[in-house]
Amino acid sequence: MSYQKRLSLLFILDSFIVLTSVYISYWFIRPGLLQDVPSTLVLSSLILLISHHIFAYIYKLYVKAWEYASIMELINIFKAVSFSVIVTASVQWIIDGDIYVRVLAITWMAHMLLIGGSRFAWRVVRDQYLLTGKGKKRVLIVGAGSAGTMVARQLLRNQDSELCPVAFVDDDPKKQRLEIFNIPIAGTIHEIESIVKEYTIHKIIIAIPSLKRSEISTIFEQCIKTNVKTQIIPLLEDLIEGKVSVNQLRDVQVEDLLGRESVRLDDKGISGTVTGKTILVTGAGGSIGSEICRQVIKYKPKKIVLLGHGENSIYHIEMELLNCFKNKVELLTEIADIQDRDKIFSIIEHHQPTIVYHAAAHKHVPLMERNPEEAIKNNIIGTKNVVEASDTFGVDTFVMVSTDKAVNPTNVMGATKRVAEMIVQHYASISKTKFVAVRFGNVLGSRGSVIPLFKKQIQSGGPITVTHPEITRYFMTIPEASRLVIQAGALAKGEEIFVLDMGEPVKIVDLAKNLIVLSGYSLDDIEIKFTGLRPGEKMYEELLNENEVQQEQVFPKIHIGKTTGIEFGVIQSFIHRFEEMEKNEIRETLLSYANKSEVEKSVV
Repeated sequence: MSYQKRLSLLFILDSFIVLTSVYISYWFIRPGLLQDVPSTLVLSSLILLISHHIFAYIYKLYVKAWEYASIMELINIFKAVSFSVIVTASVQWIIDGDIYVRVLAITWMAHMLLIGGSRFAWRVVRDQYLLTGKGKKRVLIVGAGSAGTMVARQLLRNQDSELCPVAFVDDDPKKQRLEIFNIPIAGTIHEIESIVKEYTIHKIIIAIPSLKRSEISTIFEQCIKTNVKTQIIPLLEDLIEGKVSVNQLRDVQVEDLLGRESVRLDDKGISGTVTGKTILVTGAGGSIGSEICRQVIKYKPKKIVLLGHGENSIYHIEMELLNCFKNKVELLTEIADIQDRDKIFSIIEHHQPTIVYHAAAHKHVPLMERNPEEAIKNNIIGTKNVVEASDTFGVDTFVMVSTDKAVNPTNVMGATKRVAEMIVQHYASISKTKFVAVRFGNVLGSRGSVIPLFKKQIQSGGPITVTHPEITRYFMTIPEASRLVIQAGALAKGEEIFVLDMGEPVKIVDLAKNLIVLSGYSLDDIEIKFTGLRPGEKMYEELLNENEVQQEQVFPKIHIGKTTGIEFGVIQSFIHRFEEMEKNEIRETLLSYANKSEVEKSVV
């Protein structure tokens, strides 16, 4: 309905209500005498009509969206009606020296009832239509707290929404059998499956922003049984920081189901080491390197040097950071291969970084099994180049990104990362630079991780390929991994291996099942095919071996293990002669060196 038509309709309706109220009131006082209405009453009705329209305009009764009417609109109606009656009473006193008190009292009540009723009838009709869920998807809201009620209110008020809330679930026993906005609290979280069937639910919304990841995982286990699409409102930290609003629903992500809370940074400590300093990131175009740049730039360093071998990836992260932090931090790019010793020395000498985050590496296990010499060139010799350049030109802190595959390695990639750790620790013992390594498990969504592979396989209709039904891995998100690297730089004293408390390992097959459901399919739609362990692949990964484990945490959820490796001269000798070896000999020698490290049992 257009504004003009709406205004005309309300004007005519209110005029009829006002005049009707006056004469009904007079009839109540003097029934049967409507044929003998005093002239003063006729004048009063005209004054009441005019004053009502004036006050209705003042209190904007003609421009309200009455389908969303609330207490505030009722208060405005009360003011408009009351003031128009007071004006009418004043005119009666001036003209006639008397006030028709009983008539005006009944007029006020009839006026309030009819004006208010006519307005709120729109909301009643709309709410009743919405509650039937006609033409809309029926929604079950998990959580009947303030966030859940806010989501329900938003959905009810939004006429364009395709969603209609029809039930809540909540574990609070005090809320059972109650109703919110005429929507029943139908049961507890453990009854989700039966409630979905009873109420013919098409969608589930988890509306508890303070949920811990372990609790999200528990709820999702119930939702997954229903084969109904499940979404979640943003986490409490995102709401507090103002990144999102409570009505911005998102799909449940795999990282929500890790069962471990995110690492929180020591912002003050990091600011002291990063703010105003020059930072160099190797592998800056990769998954971890680019996220380190995104995280560290928030602490306002003087400049960040983005070093990488791939020009496209470096270009993309440079453009992203320029768009977000233009003119706030100086960004410099260097296209270089860490195997090029002279170029690396030249770059570090020129920029004189305070901190080097070394994230450049070859990491694909099967590829490195087939190309061990390339893993050595990049992961060992490349790391050695960056380490020695950092030592030579007085870098304050060097942080190397390592992996859980460096623990008791069974593959070339893990062995090269373990030897790289040994190089870092050797220089930590002889250099003024603080050299440390950061070890973590698989990173969700990083290049080469199982998640992008699984998503592609799901998009193509399956099957999802898993090597073994019992294979497990530790998982963390890209931001978590990057935060750990930055935090390690702030905590570094030298020689440490920092390890994140990553909670419980996750079965890959369970990860695959969750991803199938999160993608909107049932477990019957997508086949999971087991292909057997690949060469060099472990059934289980470790973050520290049993001799490295230290119970003390240097920071919440961060452990430290201090290991020493074989003599550095042995590594040097291997580097000088590995190109003369056959691939099998390279692999066997490398694994032998990587597994010979001894452990210092003292706590750092």
